[in-house]
Amino acid sequence: MKKIALLFALVLFAVTAYAQSAPTVHDKKDSPAAVGSVKSDRDARIEALEMQLRSLVDEVTVLRGELGELRKASLSAPAADRSKPLTASNSEPAVPPIAAAPSSPAPAAQTTQTPSFGGATSNAKLLNPDISLIGDFIGAVGRNRVAPSRALELHESELGITAIIDPFARADVFVSFGEEGVEVEEGYVTFTSLPAGLLLKVGKLRAEFGKVNTIHNHALSFIDRPLVTNNLVGGEDGIDDAGFSLSRFVKGPKDWFLQGTAQVFRGDSFNLFTANRRQDVSVVGHVRAYKDLTESTNLDLGASYARGHNELGSRFLTNLYGADATFRWKPVRRAIYNSVLFRNELVWSARDQLSASNSFQTQRAFGLYSSLDYRMNRRWTVGGRFDRSGRATDARLTDTGFSTILTYWPSEFSQIRSQYRFSRYGQGGNANELLFQFLFVMGAHGAHPF
Repeated sequence: MKKIALLFALVLFAVTAYAQSAPTVHDKKDSPAAVGSVKSDRDARIEALEMQLRSLVDEVTVLRGELGELRKASLSAPAADRSKPLTASNSEPAVPPIAAAPSSPAPAAQTTQTPSFGGATSNAKLLNPDISLIGDFIGAVGRNRVAPSRALELHESELGITAIIDPFARADVFVSFGEEGVEVEEGYVTFTSLPAGLLLKVGKLRAEFGKVNTIHNHALSFIDRPLVTNNLVGGEDGIDDAGFSLSRFVKGPKDWFLQGTAQVFRGDSFNLFTANRRQDVSVVGHVRAYKDLTESTNLDLGASYARGHNELGSRFLTNLYGADATFRWKPVRRAIYNSVLFRNELVWSARDQLSASNSFQTQRAFGLYSSLDYRMNRRWTVGGRFDRSGRATDARLTDTGFSTILTYWPSEFSQIRSQYRFSRYGQGGNANELLFQFLFVMGAHGAHPF
């Protein structure tokens, strides 16, 4: 840097000397011979100064290149060596510290300026959580005398609040506002840095039973929930209770990824589980196997188990067994234009209850659904779903249904969906309905489980 400063000083001196040697106004009154002599002398000096200036520019260019190489070598050196100043004993030529040049003060380190918005900086958001609001407006036309729904309703407004607590934990809270009141749908803290790669969630959360039970209403690809969910797995709320969940991912053979989850809940989940005593807790276990078949396709398999007491008392148990399989095709380069999601879920229920003669018996029922969604382009998605399920309290009653779904995406923050649903109920009677839904998102809403 000293050399560069000295060279610029020489350039400045040469320009000043040339300016002082330039002819003044009174020189113009001299004789033509004198004027010609002055011009020839001036041209010669201009050429000499131009040659010197070119030479100085070349030297500055060379010095800048050497300085750049020294900086690259310093950055690529180990951290222990970067703190040592370069000396003559190093392989690179010694360069004094920049601050040592008195004539050229060291430039201040470049820092990224945080943009200001309305008198505040974005750093003010670092301690604030991400907040979002999702609106879910649905309506229905047609006939359904067995399980009718409202003609129009703001089905649910979900307020999501998520934040990183510290490097070891994060918090997620989802509050649901509906026409029937306000409730905390989920609110839990996740500890991400436990020994042995364990992941712990504590709070109120949806159980890891199958696939649909873990998904919020607005994240479903259809408007209603399958019949098997309503009949066997606790309805719309499903298994959603206060407790804790412990899970772990492991690398399986042949590029399979495995996840095991064990959960313990208080034992209250709508009309599915009821805790009559403090020790009447419910438990849920889930095993998941995932594999990428190709760059664009993957397979997701799962097995689930849930056990809890029902409303008849502490001696009466309800056991659920589940299996699910999901196939996805989503090309990386055209993910927002084309994709396929094929999902199947099966549930077996074994419920202790009293028979008509007040004798103890176990009622066994089975249900399933199968859904297919195809994204035709960036705006339109079509799908279908088949449902069949027995009743948990009376397996002789079996409900069957079929739906076709059409979804329009104005943007990633809104959806307009219609669904034709045909249902045939076990006690008799058919239902033909046309459902429609309007979804909108405000704020930063995190991704749901994959």
